[in-house]
Amino acid sequence: MQLSVVSKTIGILLMVFSFTQIPPILIDFISGDGKEFATFSLSFGITLMGGFFMWYPFMSIKQDFRLREGVLIVVCFWVVLSLFATLPFLLTDAIPGLSFSAAFFESMSGLTTTGATVLSGLDELPRAILYYRQQLQWLGGMGIIVLAVAILPLLGVGGMELYHAESSGISKDRLTPKLRQTAIALWKIYVSLTVLCALAYFLSGMSLFDAVGHSFSTVAIGGFSTHDASIGYFDSAFIESVAIVFMFLAGINFSLHFVAWNNRSLVDYWKDSELKAYVVVLLVSVLIILSVLNFNNEYQSFWTTLRHSLFQTVSMATTTGFASQNFSQWPNAAPVFLIMVSFVGACVGSTGGGIKVVRVLLMFRLGMKEIKQFIHPNAQINVKLNRSTIGEKTLVSVLGFFSLYTISFVLILILLMFTGMDQVSSFSATAATMNNLGPGLGEVAQNYGSLNDSSKWILSASMLFGRLEVLTLIALFHKAFWRY
Repeated sequence: MQLSVVSKTIGILLMVFSFTQIPPILIDFISGDGKEFATFSLSFGITLMGGFFMWYPFMSIKQDFRLREGVLIVVCFWVVLSLFATLPFLLTDAIPGLSFSAAFFESMSGLTTTGATVLSGLDELPRAILYYRQQLQWLGGMGIIVLAVAILPLLGVGGMELYHAESSGISKDRLTPKLRQTAIALWKIYVSLTVLCALAYFLSGMSLFDAVGHSFSTVAIGGFSTHDASIGYFDSAFIESVAIVFMFLAGINFSLHFVAWNNRSLVDYWKDSELKAYVVVLLVSVLIILSVLNFNNEYQSFWTTLRHSLFQTVSMATTTGFASQNFSQWPNAAPVFLIMVSFVGACVGSTGGGIKVVRVLLMFRLGMKEIKQFIHPNAQINVKLNRSTIGEKTLVSVLGFFSLYTISFVLILILLMFTGMDQVSSFSATAATMNNLGPGLGEVAQNYGSLNDSSKWILSASMLFGRLEVLTLIALFHKAFWRY
């Protein structure tokens, strides 16, 4: 294991990240608060020097790293970045009494686009701090490692192993011949969606600050808000409609966005099996929630019921985690159903969390194959996706992911219960963090601030498991990973 290359690369990435502390300083100046200049200036200096001291001893090393170093860099960088990202939360006077475990939980939640928060009284916090939280989600949404793939080649550090370790899903094919061009293409789409979303929010009635902040967390499928009441603060059907559209778009494979844009054709969307399954899951889920709420007369008019059913279902199914209503108080099994839908999540290659639609689709088709094979033992039956036969190796990898995901979920659930959490809170908190969803039920329906430190650390690890899709993190615990 070439640990010197690992340290050098993380140092470079950390120095790059330090410059993201500058925009909050500008926000503090523009807003007229003037209270957080020292907070972010000091955070900038510490982060920059921390990265420098990790890079400087190994700056002359020119070795390329292998896949194992790439995996280690990805995991270590998310942890190291979350550690340094806690600095503004700890240094500000606006959040008195915040423990280190709570600050780490908040920064990890932001960077993994989980959206679970330990903070309350958001409406009273300085704008610089609020902007910083939203920015964390925006950076984490596409993966700061993918951004680094576009930058590192210019600094003489290869990026293929980072891309493979950070990219989620089944296929890791590049969209363009060069990896750096691939990362840039994805970021162009990401930035374009963010700008369009911010403009739509602003035209729908949000202030410029709220529009930009919520566009960050919408396109990142993060769920952080600048208000305690989340999107419900605005009580606007227009704003909720904008959120629905962009949550849906951000939940689509960004590679598919690229292909459709490149070909100037919407037909590419229609041809994609995963996208069609994604739409079906959303429509069926909305109909189920609508039926439950309508049957129980939760709201006075049908249109109000439809409005909240559509928004909350899309928010939960895409693992965004915005709230327009307190869905945990909805009748019957509606709250649990919404949590369960988050397990499916968004499409592979999107900013969403969850198991991913394509994996669930393949498991369903594999199950159908086994049923047909049972009825016709001698028949040759293939599992297909987009009219192409899926190889045995891919199916085994999907089954392996499900196994590791299930084992990890059960272990985290049990550990949380040992810390004193009740069953409902433990289950929903595990689901909300592993699926990078955010809101849960029971004790964590509104906020995670009441949890003890042990629970916060366990759930922070759960967020990382979800963001790196289990396998990347578990690989570090296998002895074969460390063999030369």
